[in-house]
Amino acid sequence: MAKEFKITSLRLADLEKELNYLKTTREREIAAMIAEARSYGDLSENSEYDAAKNEQAKLYGRIAEIEDILSHAVIIEDENEANGRVGLGCTVVVEDANGSQISYRITGSQEANPMEHKLSDDSPFGRAIVGKSAGETFVVNAPNGAYTMKVVSVSREG
Repeated sequence: MAKEFKITSLRLADLEKELNYLKTTREREIAAMIAEARSYGDLSENSEYDAAKNEQAKLYGRIAEIEDILSHAVIIEDENEANGRVGLGCTVVVEDANGSQISYRITGSQEANPMEHKLSDDSPFGRAIVGKSAGETFVVNAPNGAYTMKVVSVSREG
């Protein structure tokens, strides 16, 4: 069974836009780079040709990756978690043992970006918090040890 990719409709649109760009504009750019490099003569010692072919390989790899994600995408809808519990697409404010509060958005693995406070539901934090509601505490079993957090609020805003 193929892995399902949980993504929002916004992320789906972004991936479709990127795929279109890669298959049209970027593919033409790389084809032009290869053609120009070929014009330099002997391909056996042509670093420009090798670089262009490497770019082409990366391009086709990314296209295949996006097509795989799109073919196995499961669109998550906000209404599924409208009961005040943490789920995909939620923004949660949590509090640690020291009383410090921080906000996170719970996403599917394809949208996760810890630097932007977007955490995957597959992460240790995500697995611990999904299904909780405001006021509940939960334990995160992280690689560096377990810690307890409290859900302060759950919302649907981005």
